[in-house]
Amino acid sequence: MSDITRDDVAHLARLARLAVSDAELDLFSGQIDAIVDTVSKVGEIPDDVPPTAQVVPQTNVLRPDETEPSLPRDVALAGAPAAEEGRFRVPRILGEEL
Repeated sequence: MSDITRDDVAHLARLARLAVSDAELDLFSGQIDAIVDTVSKVGEIPDDVPPTAQVVPQTNVLRPDETEPSLPRDVALAGAPAAEEGRFRVPRILGEEL
C-alpha cells in the first residue's frame, strides 16, 4: 500500500481549492490509496508482454459495399421544397458569392 494519509488528502484538497470535511478526509484517503495501488500494478507487468490496444479480437460487423441503383433525380426532387436546374435549391448562407 502507498499509505495516503489524511494530511496528503488535505494538502491535495487545498491545492484544488476544495472544501473537504473530516469524514471526507478519511473516506478519500482510503479511496486515493486504493487508486494509487491499482495504478502502481502497471509497473509489475513483465517487459516481454506486447502492448495491446484491444483485449478481445474485433471483427468488422458492417456489410460489404455494393453498388446499387440510386433514386432517380426527379423522384428525389419531387419532395424538395424548391428545385432548380435539376438540383435542390437552398438559401444562400454566410453571404457567399457564386
